[in-house]
Amino acid sequence: MKKILLLGGSAQQLVAIQAAKDLGYYTIVCDYLPDNPGQYIADKFYSTSTTDVEAVYEIAKTEKVDGILAYASDPAALPAAIVAERLGLPTNPARSVEILGLKYPWRKFLQVNGFACPKVYSFHPSTPINDIIKSTENFTFPLVIKPTDSSGSKGVTMLNDWNGVQEAIVWADSYSRNKVLIVEEYIQRGFPSVIGGDIFVWDGEIVLFGEMECLRDCEKSPLIPIGEKCPAQLSNLQRSRIHHELQRIVTALDMRFGELNIEILLDKEDNVHFLELGPRAGGNMIPIQLSDAFGVDLVKANVQAAMGETPDIVNADIQLRSGCFMHYVLHSYEVGIFKGINIDDSIKKFVYREVIYKKEGDSVEFFDGAGKALGILFLHFDTIDEMEYFCNNHNAFIKVILQ
Repeated sequence: MKKILLLGGSAQQLVAIQAAKDLGYYTIVCDYLPDNPGQYIADKFYSTSTTDVEAVYEIAKTEKVDGILAYASDPAALPAAIVAERLGLPTNPARSVEILGLKYPWRKFLQVNGFACPKVYSFHPSTPINDIIKSTENFTFPLVIKPTDSSGSKGVTMLNDWNGVQEAIVWADSYSRNKVLIVEEYIQRGFPSVIGGDIFVWDGEIVLFGEMECLRDCEKSPLIPIGEKCPAQLSNLQRSRIHHELQRIVTALDMRFGELNIEILLDKEDNVHFLELGPRAGGNMIPIQLSDAFGVDLVKANVQAAMGETPDIVNADIQLRSGCFMHYVLHSYEVGIFKGINIDDSIKKFVYREVIYKKEGDSVEFFDGAGKALGILFLHFDTIDEMEYFCNNHNAFIKVILQ
């Protein structure tokens, strides 16, 4: 029986563990969190940090695994690539995965390879503020300060002037493991929404383009996605440019296979700006949503690719299904004890799946990043107008009930 090592056993990663079991693989899970649910369905479990490269290497070597997968995990993506390279297992180049996972080398890569890129300056959290201001004197506000090794808009602050810069640095530092922060120009958008979603690559070619529009709460959490909408309302020219630049960057990085998470802005000239290209499947169950929208199984495809097998979707006729698909991130701007979710009767017919991470009595934290999500709702609408009506009124339709 072939063995697969899965780095991470969180609630969002259960689907990958189950997919591997369904494919007949012996599943080995690593996760240092004692309450991870993956340990209960895996064939074997190691209480080990997924970012400890040497520990992961020893496990993979001892178990003689045939593949390694860091499903929907940014921190584990690079360790997975490093260990797979050492053992001669299927992987994308570790150097490319490292570039994608760290914002400063990522920005440098974009500049060197002729991709649109804002001005950027990297610094240590202890750098004097006057030095930061002096080094960015040719930058134009608004500016964004963020950690270089975090995703999901964690630790990000937008500044319209230098007031609040110290707080922004402290906030970014709280999410930084490598203690390298960046300040960069905020891109003035031509297309109103951030373009998110995932793509799937096989043999260096993108075989599925899953670009979507991000939903954000502009009043309370403008930098944090709380949903993604498919299809994105892009013009043919905008879509063509996005697809062209995505393939160009996949080729430049020699990315060979797997699901990649995208975050893109279009400026006022429709130039494609890459905010992020995550070397792993998207969080908030994006692979599930896109699987529903395209009638494929992206979770299974990720497992097959990691094991060196041709994914079923490579030979599939991939077409977007009718209607509109979106996911909505359940969240709370209040701290308390979870009691439940109230969904307005008028939209219940559009909700076709609910995944709730919390049970009654669990603590609820203030939503300031993807890690504080309470669950995911999956919705299907017949028309774009129906979907937009929900998006414009989501706070009225979805209520988190606290005790």
